[in-house]
Amino acid sequence: MVMEAPFAYTPLTPTSFLDRSALVFAERTAVVDGDQSWTYAEFRQRARRMAGMLAGLGVAPGDRVAVLAPNTHMLLEAHFGVPLAGGVLVALNSRLNGEELGTLLEHSGATVLLFDRTLADNARVAAARSSSAVRLVDAGDPESEYERLVAEAAELSLPVEDERSLLSINYTSGTTGGPKGVMYHHRGAYLQALAMAYHTRLDAESAHLWTLPMFHCNGWCFTWAVTAAGGRHICLPRFDPAEVWRLFRQERVSHFNAAPTVLTMLANAKEAAPVDWSLRMATGGAPPSPALLARLSELGIHVTHLYGLTETFGPMALCEWKPEWDDLPAGKRAQLRARQGVGNVIACPLRVVDDDGADVPADGETVGELAARGNDVMLGYYRDPEATAASLVGGWFKTGDVGVMHPDGYVEIRDRSKDIIISGGENVASIEVEQALVAHPAVLEAAVVAAPDPVWGEVPVAYVTLKDGQEVTDAELIEFTRGRLAHFKCPKRVVFEELPKTSTGKVEKYVLRAKAAALEPLGG
Repeated sequence: MVMEAPFAYTPLTPTSFLDRSALVFAERTAVVDGDQSWTYAEFRQRARRMAGMLAGLGVAPGDRVAVLAPNTHMLLEAHFGVPLAGGVLVALNSRLNGEELGTLLEHSGATVLLFDRTLADNARVAAARSSSAVRLVDAGDPESEYERLVAEAAELSLPVEDERSLLSINYTSGTTGGPKGVMYHHRGAYLQALAMAYHTRLDAESAHLWTLPMFHCNGWCFTWAVTAAGGRHICLPRFDPAEVWRLFRQERVSHFNAAPTVLTMLANAKEAAPVDWSLRMATGGAPPSPALLARLSELGIHVTHLYGLTETFGPMALCEWKPEWDDLPAGKRAQLRARQGVGNVIACPLRVVDDDGADVPADGETVGELAARGNDVMLGYYRDPEATAASLVGGWFKTGDVGVMHPDGYVEIRDRSKDIIISGGENVASIEVEQALVAHPAVLEAAVVAAPDPVWGEVPVAYVTLKDGQEVTDAELIEFTRGRLAHFKCPKRVVFEELPKTSTGKVEKYVLRAKAAALEPLGG
């Protein structure tokens, strides 16, 4: 018989990390943002006052609070202040335009939008597009409304009664191109933060530079992981290789995360030079090339390859490196590093399954779809039960990535089943770009696929068929899409031709991918 023991359980929530660090590391620097900095005691006070501010603006438990900002202290504080008020954090992609942001505001039902002044125009366009009133609060300098309201507010910290309740909504693009709000729960974020701290060796001496956007999977949960370790958050509002290298040296940065494209820029920057301290970084998406790994090694940067999705709180797997592999030939080491690996320390083991949900042979050859379940998998898609149901197979989440299982239990991705283009670490839904193209009066039909790019990893390339008697240039079409999409989603190149199709009229995208792969990169 299990005895009642109320003292043996408390709901897990990542906000508890700030309480602990404010006690243990009260006078240590927690946050650096330009020429401003705050200790852990001050960080906790500001987060609790932010919660009080939100309550004063009418935010009740369960209400959604949106934040539109680059990597600043305000966005970091929101990862604690919003849940401390009982709210649900909606960290918006700062690269989207006002219309796109308005769609996400409307879908989430956010009642408050905290925004950085550098993004004021997009914030106002987004709020105007929402069918309900949205309270706007500007931030970005000491004279902003945000700073005034935080200074005036009383501290607030509401308890979490259910650790599987909604903590945040993170938007990702699906194959339909429509908004899909991935729901994170407190338990998953807590455990994922601990996993990230463990695998990247964060501690109280760590200095984490925010090269990865905090809006992306809540910064892979490093917003909470660095805080749990008592490390130092160094905010970086805009990525610039020269500034990153300056901060590396000024702040003695020990950790950072970034897409492979960012690594390429850093490795080739004129400011790049070997460091004489421990500098660790984690990257996701395509594995770094052997040449890039060699260059980073010369610079003293240790790289960990991670794999995950928005739906899995960011990195759910990593290529767990074994010491005995250090003595293998370089080619074999690069081959091993290319694998996505095994589940992180709090994840369930990954599976590779066939269409019926059965495991494929672990032979490194038989392909199937990667499937996951466990504490680091989303609650589902917000206000979209159909999409949630479609993502499941036998109680497991289907990642949409096709790969193989090796005999040693490490997985390796071979292709993506979803038509998602990953450009500079950001997802681009091909159908969304296609819809923007066919809105042009001269376009009959369009298909968009990924093409390799030396800077961005992948870029969208459009294949377009024009209506009879119509004319338009590739430059005109690209400019046309820029009026409808964030610029990183727009095609880098437009090719005019008849689209290859099956007998049933379906566009053969694999043919177009092969053509796009053969194109000479435009660069930039």
